[in-house]
Amino acid sequence: MGMEGLLQNSTNFVLTGLITHPAFPGLLFAIVFSIFVVAITANVLMILLIHVDSRLHTPMYFLLSQLSIMDTIYICITVPKMLQDLLSKDKTISFLGCALQIFLYLTLIGGEFFLLGLMAYDRYVAVCDPLRYPLLMNRRLCLFMVLGSWAGGSLDGFMLTPVTMSFPFCSSREINHFFCEIPAVLRLSCTDTSLYETLMYACCVLMLLPPLSVISVSYTRILLTVHRMNSAEGRRKAFATCSSHVTVVSMFYGAAFYTNVLPHSYHTPEKDKVVSAFYTILTPMLNPLIYSLRNQEVAAALRKVLGRCGSSQSIRVGTVIRKD
Repeated sequence: MGMEGLLQNSTNFVLTGLITHPAFPGLLFAIVFSIFVVAITANVLMILLIHVDSRLHTPMYFLLSQLSIMDTIYICITVPKMLQDLLSKDKTISFLGCALQIFLYLTLIGGEFFLLGLMAYDRYVAVCDPLRYPLLMNRRLCLFMVLGSWAGGSLDGFMLTPVTMSFPFCSSREINHFFCEIPAVLRLSCTDTSLYETLMYACCVLMLLPPLSVISVSYTRILLTVHRMNSAEGRRKAFATCSSHVTVVSMFYGAAFYTNVLPHSYHTPEKDKVVSAFYTILTPMLNPLIYSLRNQEVAAALRKVLGRCGSSQSIRVGTVIRKD
């Protein structure tokens, strides 16, 4: 029995990767692994800074810590398997493993959609109604926002994953992708999936509308408030408060617009893989860097922690010298 026959009779899938038969797999591995390490380090550091520095115990940074948690899990869904496939000739993924990737991917991306929308509301309250900010953005509401984001994302995963994996896969088991993304998996089905794909895209668009509406209304009100400000310093602070979030939203929703809104005629497997690589690999790395590089409070917290580490090291060295 040939390889094709084995694949057709196996419950496993084969992932062709980001680049099919790359000329320099070692170089690609080094690049992806470096991005992965930077992303994990930056997000974990952001979570720790927000946890240990009391000045960052505010609603905005609580929501930001949840974004870092989502990004950490998000990049771990696809990249470790991708790195393994670059080093191994066996690029298979089990049926259950593929289903789990789809469910987690949908849950995390949906959760980030909702969380970014709620973070825009937080910025609206901070700029437009600062006196009532502690009342409007209380701890209970923040917790409800986070739980709602996770619940909304998981709802998308629970709805779409079982249906996607219920189609019969009677052609080649080769998924032309580096992870089990739904459009790439559906191309393997031997039945007509056009109705399901239409319903799926409609579901994704409807899912994007609530957070997009919150973002649009929030930043419209923010721009009107900033326009009425007489103080240049007040405008600068408002811009600094919102610029990082606007940058992250633009990247994330830009990729989502391509994936979920543009018609099929604009899509090719190669374009889909590039866009998917952007928001599954690069975005989780860029998010904490954007917030840390453009945020003075985070930078100050990092300097404080590094200063403590340096002082502790000096004390240890001095103790060792005195003992000698």
